[in-house]
Amino acid sequence: MIVFIDETGFSYQVEARTTWAPKGQTPVLWTVSKRRQVSTAIGLTASGRIYKKHFDHAIHGEDMVVLLEHLRRRVGRPMILIWDRLQAHRSAVVKEFLARHPELDIEWLPKYAPELNPEESCHGNVKSRLSNATPETEKEIREQADRGFARLRRRPDLVLSFFHHAGLRVKQLT
Repeated sequence: MIVFIDETGFSYQVEARTTWAPKGQTPVLWTVSKRRQVSTAIGLTASGRIYKKHFDHAIHGEDMVVLLEHLRRRVGRPMILIWDRLQAHRSAVVKEFLARHPELDIEWLPKYAPELNPEESCHGNVKSRLSNATPETEKEIREQADRGFARLRRRPDLVLSFFHHAGLRVKQLT
């Protein structure tokens, strides 16, 4: 099984977009002034399955091991992991984990080529749907992100478009 892996952050500082309000009333969005609050590591498979783990800090090598363990339990078969050259992916703890698990093969994306990873479109879609959201707690951020990923799980046509956008000739999700 092929799994595309990437990470993203969700925060209180969402991008404001055009929105609706009653005629003559300017919409007002109240947000908390904090930076990244939730980091999420995501695995997207060629079958359209989305696996994720949330963290309350920037992602490090130990967190990647948590995601890899999660993938191993959920997928249950050998995998080819495709990811970028983030330091967390190249950390000693990840290298040690991969050495103990030969059923996990790694393929590296070229440097500075996020457009080749369909998972970029996946989390980008979730983030765009969260525009104008005004979460007040970390729990609300996680819940909103979870709803976004759940919506994508119900939209295989949209997930397939992420593969096409990355230039991959996938005719259907397996």
